[in-house]
Amino acid sequence: MNHTEDNNIRDKISARDLLTRSSLHLPSDRVRSEVRRQASQSFSTQNTLPNKGGSASFASVKAVMHQQLLEDLDRRERITANEDELTGLVTDFVTDALATQDWPLNDSERKQLVDDLIEETIGVGPLAPLLADPAVSDILVNGPYKVFVERYGRLEATDIRFRDDEHLVRIIGRIAARVGRRIDESSPMVDARLPDGSRVNATLPPVTIDGPTLSIRRFGRRRLRSDDLMKLGMFTPNMREFLRYAVRGRINMIVSGGTGSGKSTFLGAMAEAIPDTERIVTIEDAAELQLDQGHVVRMETRPPNIEGQGRIVARDLVVNALRMRPDRIIVGEVRAGEALDMLQAMNTGHDGSLTTIHANSPRDAMARLETMVLMAGIDLPSRAIREQAVSAIDIIVQVKRYEDGVRRVQSITELVGMEGDTPQLQEIFRFVSKGKVNRKITGEFVATGVVPHIVERLRENDVDVPMHLFQTTTATPSRGDEERPSADREHSW
Repeated sequence: MNHTEDNNIRDKISARDLLTRSSLHLPSDRVRSEVRRQASQSFSTQNTLPNKGGSASFASVKAVMHQQLLEDLDRRERITANEDELTGLVTDFVTDALATQDWPLNDSERKQLVDDLIEETIGVGPLAPLLADPAVSDILVNGPYKVFVERYGRLEATDIRFRDDEHLVRIIGRIAARVGRRIDESSPMVDARLPDGSRVNATLPPVTIDGPTLSIRRFGRRRLRSDDLMKLGMFTPNMREFLRYAVRGRINMIVSGGTGSGKSTFLGAMAEAIPDTERIVTIEDAAELQLDQGHVVRMETRPPNIEGQGRIVARDLVVNALRMRPDRIIVGEVRAGEALDMLQAMNTGHDGSLTTIHANSPRDAMARLETMVLMAGIDLPSRAIREQAVSAIDIIVQVKRYEDGVRRVQSITELVGMEGDTPQLQEIFRFVSKGKVNRKITGEFVATGVVPHIVERLRENDVDVPMHLFQTTTATPSRGDEERPSADREHSW
C-alpha cells in the first residue's frame, strides 16, 4: 500500500471521528418537516385507511404527531401548563399540522386524532375508555402490553395496549406530577390520585423486574352514600341508625377490613352523620375522602424530594392537627407510629374520631394496633398499650368483601374493658352466612341482643338510642339472590 492510499484512509477515519464527536444542531422546523415527509411517504403505500382508530396507519400517524407535539410543548416550555391551556395548545397544533400536511386521514379520524392527542397530553392515554366505563372498579397494568380490569368482582383481560415502556412511564409521570409527586429511578414507587379521586399506585424497574406497573382503584363518578351502601346490601337500616347515633354522640370508631373491602367508602358514608357545625381535620396518604360538611381541613402526607428531604408522614400531621382546634380528627388509615398519637388524641378530648385499619377481625385489629404503637419507637409495656387502646376506642366495625364480590359489614363490636391482659369484646350486630345460591352468598344481618355500654354515654350527651335496634328478632336478608344494581353504583362494589 502506497503513501497516497494511507493518507486517504487516515483522512476518512479523521472525518468519521470528527462527525462522531460533533454535536449537530438542525432547525426543529426542518426536522419536523422531514418526519412528516417520511411518514407521508410510508402512509402513501397504504391502499385504504379504515375509519376505526385502531388501524396501524392511524396509530402510526398518532405516534408521529404525539412525538412532534411533545417536542413543540417542550421547546415552548408549556409541558407543565394547566389543562385548559394544554387543551388549546394541542387543538391548535393538530389543526395546523392537518392543514399544512396532507395526512391520509378522513374527517372522523381527524377528529379522533385531536381527542386522542388531548387525552395523551393531559389525561391517561389508552386507559381513558376504561375510566369512562362505570362497571370497571380496578385497572391493573402489568407492563405496556398487559392491561386487566375488574368488573363486578371478576378480573378480565382487555385489548388496551401502550406503545412501549416509555409511553406507560410518561402516563405514570403525568399522574404523579398532578398531585406534586415524582417517580423515577431514584424513587421508583408512588401513591397518587386522579382528579376523580381514584387511588393510584405505580412502580418502575428495578422494583418491578418486568417493567413499569400501574394500579388504579376507582371510586366511581360520584361518592357512594350510606343510602347507596344499604341498597347494595352492606348493612341494614337498624345498623346504619345505630352507627349514626354513635357518630353524632362522639363515639370513637375504627373501621377494620382487608384490602378492597370498602373501608374508606364506608368511613366516608359514616362521616355523613357528623354535624355541620363541627371542624373536621382529615389526614390521608392520598386524599380521597369526600365529606359534605363545610368546615373541613384536608391534609396529605408527602414523600421526600429528590434530595431525600421534606418527607411528611402521617404522624407529623396528626401531631400538627391537634394544634388546629379540631372537633374531629379523621385518619384515612393508621399504618405505623401515628397510631400512638391517634390513641392519645382520642383519650385527651378529641372524641368522635374515626380511622381505618387493615385487619381480618376485631381482635386482629387490636393486635395490629398494639404493634403499630410500638412502631412509634417508644418502649411501652403491652398492658399499658392495651389499656390505652380500650380506653380510647369504643366501636370496631369489621367490613369484608365476600366471595360473591359484595362488601358487607361482617360485625359491629364494642370494646367493654380488660379482663386480665386481654381486651374484652362483645358483638352487637353480625352477618350470618347461610351458603350460596347461584354463586351468590345468602345470609342475614342479625342483632345479638346485647345492649352496648355506650348507650348510657350517648344518653348523657342527649342522644337517645331506641332499644328496638338491639332486639334479637331483627334479621334482614343480605343481597344474595336479588337482582344486580345498575353499573353506576355497582362498579365500586
